[in-house]
Amino acid sequence: MVKLTMIARVTDGLPLAEGLDDGRDQKDADFYKQQAKLLFKNLSNGHYEASRMSIETGPYFFHYIIEGRVCYLTMCDRSYPKKLAFQYLEDLKNEFERVNGGQIETAARPYAFIKFDTFIQKTKKLYLDTHTQRNIAKLNDELYEVHQIMTRNVQEVLGVGEKLDQVSELSSRLTSESRIYADKAKDLNRQALIRKWAPVAIVLGVVMLLFWVRKKIW
Repeated sequence: MVKLTMIARVTDGLPLAEGLDDGRDQKDADFYKQQAKLLFKNLSNGHYEASRMSIETGPYFFHYIIEGRVCYLTMCDRSYPKKLAFQYLEDLKNEFERVNGGQIETAARPYAFIKFDTFIQKTKKLYLDTHTQRNIAKLNDELYEVHQIMTRNVQEVLGVGEKLDQVSELSSRLTSESRIYADKAKDLNRQALIRKWAPVAIVLGVVMLLFWVRKKIW
């Protein structure tokens, strides 16, 4: 299944959006998120060989596609079909370009498109069960093949020694950033609830006030 989803700008490695996850169902979640950030950093330095690639990392695979100077990356279990992982990324790419295409180059702060998490979560659920009729049809679709997509090992891509040590050194910083990101998401959800229910509360308040005034008058 899909464990992690991140979107970043290739030119400077700036994270643009991420699939929110509390990490409770996955050990070393911060470790793999930091690996993903180091991959983005490598990409921003021009260290990539293809616009589509799979990267082995422990019990998982990173899969990414690069298009329009944006990298769409996901991490899945080794047993998860490669074809579905890349079609999942294609769905994210198409929607992200449609909704945010004109703002990608001008984004100046990390996670500027935090609201895109809603679409990530909705799409991830569609790809959760590989045995649904929808996903079986995608696996059998001969028009979309992934056999030619290169597979590398994370040590080859990031390098051993110094770069991998950065994962441990920066993990505490990532934890702090993740908390800030989660807090922002909660604030957005809270604001959405207020916008949704405030008119109802106002109407009820007015009705109750009218009843009270009418009772006083009569």
